[in-house]
Amino acid sequence: MSRSRGKAPSQRQLRVGEEIRHSLARILMEEDLHQPELAELTITVTEVRMSPDLKNATVFVTPLGGKSMAAAVEGLRKAMPFLRHALASHLNLRFTPRLSFQADRSFDEAERIGALLRHERVRHDIESGEGAPEDNASQDEEEASRGA
Repeated sequence: MSRSRGKAPSQRQLRVGEEIRHSLARILMEEDLHQPELAELTITVTEVRMSPDLKNATVFVTPLGGKSMAAAVEGLRKAMPFLRHALASHLNLRFTPRLSFQADRSFDEAERIGALLRHERVRHDIESGEGAPEDNASQDEEEASRGA
């Protein structure tokens, strides 16, 4: 039986992902990775997504301030064997998952949405309340009570 790609992660996947996220954050903070790309960067591990079999982990990272994203991901990819070995000593799992690192773009997306919401036309619509579903519902109720 194959698993659908749209299926939500299991509690075990979420728990193991969080454990790996915390361990990687600790390793990145305490260990010297000997990677010039990472020398001046403080990296945040924002999320870890586990495969259903727990053998693969996609690690989403962002450097502090969002600068040098490509260099951070490349440095982590080069340091992956060391990180995987260090992770094995921190975790109590049958298999240490393969790590793949990706830039976390969620902060960029949140900023883009924030900028859209601050746009003059959108702010005007929000402040005037035009088109808001709850306003339309209360108007419909008022009209119905007048007509009855």
